[in-house]
Amino acid sequence: MPTPSGFEYQQRPDGTVLILHRGRPAGTLRGNRADRFLAEAESGDPQLVMARWTGNYKRGNERTAKHHPRNTTR
Repeated sequence: MPTPSGFEYQQRPDGTVLILHRGRPAGTLRGNRADRFLAEAESGDPQLVMARWTGNYKRGNERTAKHHPRNTTR
């Protein structure tokens, strides 16, 4: 399984954390959740942590979906 990439986060002066995926907003964390996220991102792989917190990570069905008739070019 490929590792997540394209994530970044911005910590704002008011304590809010904005998570971006490829430059687009993927999540906003405030208060206690922002503090927990920052602690986890600093202690582990930040890309994987951000993917997990936003729910934007591989689920194992991408290969099957790629070959579905709805997803093929005509």
